[in-house]
Amino acid sequence: MSSEALARLAEEVVDHRFRGLPPDADGLTVGELAAQRRNLFTGGFTTPVLALSAEHLEHNLRLMATYTARHGLAFAPHGKTSMAPQLFARQIEHGAWGITLAVPHQVRVARAFGVRRVFLANELVDPAALRWIAAELAADPGFRFVCYVDSVRGVELMDAALEGAARPLDVVVELAAGEGARTGVRTEAECAAVADAVAAARSLRLVGVAGYEGEVPRATPERVRAWLDALVSLAAGFDKAGRFAGLDEIVVSAGGSAWFDAVADAFAGLPELSAPVLKLLRSGAYVSHDDGHYRKLTPFTRVPEEGALEPAFRLWAQVVSRPSPEQAFVNAGKRDAAHDLDLPFAQVVRRDGVERPAAGVEVTGLSDQHAWLRTGPEADLEVGDWLGLGLSHPCTSFDKWQLIPVAEADGTVVDYIRTFF
Repeated sequence: MSSEALARLAEEVVDHRFRGLPPDADGLTVGELAAQRRNLFTGGFTTPVLALSAEHLEHNLRLMATYTARHGLAFAPHGKTSMAPQLFARQIEHGAWGITLAVPHQVRVARAFGVRRVFLANELVDPAALRWIAAELAADPGFRFVCYVDSVRGVELMDAALEGAARPLDVVVELAAGEGARTGVRTEAECAAVADAVAAARSLRLVGVAGYEGEVPRATPERVRAWLDALVSLAAGFDKAGRFAGLDEIVVSAGGSAWFDAVADAFAGLPELSAPVLKLLRSGAYVSHDDGHYRKLTPFTRVPEEGALEPAFRLWAQVVSRPSPEQAFVNAGKRDAAHDLDLPFAQVVRRDGVERPAAGVEVTGLSDQHAWLRTGPEADLEVGDWLGLGLSHPCTSFDKWQLIPVAEADGTVVDYIRTFF
């Protein structure tokens, strides 16, 4: 990645654009503010403010690097989770092959920061975006780009948009996760038709197969494994038919954040093909993990001997109203907290520098700028207290905050993560 582009993030001026930062920091650069190592609780930060745990973030990066290496997997973590080039860089430093993305704008962000390998886990038929990617490939011989195809029509549109491209664009046939699932080819015959269309295209090259097991309808370990076996079988069948002739490497890719253990097991059984296989895992939510959806779904609950991810997000809000013994309100709501999968979780109360569990406090609803709290008899909660909230779903937590403090366990803020959504 580009160290110069990353360094320029530290030159951005702190001002009204960035929520939760100390008002007296206006006019400082991000780098200057980080160098002050202010404390999240005593350094002038205002609520609500979202913070990342420095220790948990590093733990999660190391754990997935170790896991993928142990299982012989290449790793392209899904960057749409954070859209944070600083985290992309740390993921690559921890051994990631590249970064997975979903739409052209995200690829532009990655390229602006020098990401050299991008896996687009989506179909791409936009002619303007395709021409831009062709120009990137022509200008940078070291840039590797791979994306999905799932229809003859899509292949034809891509080929027309890429006419005259200096380098062919690498594609993988996406296998649908089943009837009623999301994108992807539904039948073996359709897979062959799409592959034939790629072979006939002047500007495309078929390099493998891929899909997303997280879309398997009514997913169970058995259903997910059956789909993964079908993906492996598709790769072997394409290879036997000579569709990968001349390749130096065949790509087989799957893997969200809920079933990567099943992906590792299935990919371990890949037969020997005519070229080495890039077994590409794409999990993204691990980087921050969460206190809800992925805490319940993470494969590490099934394979505890492999380790455990740690939730890295905490949203700090302040109690602004205590109208009754059974009710309180804090100043963080839908604009601040992910709420598409679960409501936030009341975890700790902080008063006068002392932190304790948020016993008897439950988030029952969100308004735009308030969280509704139900408080039981054991709840010790006063106006002015800071309430630490756990969040569910990293993807809709990152996208609400442009500049996120990274705090050590004692509250010392050591860095700021810039997001680009």
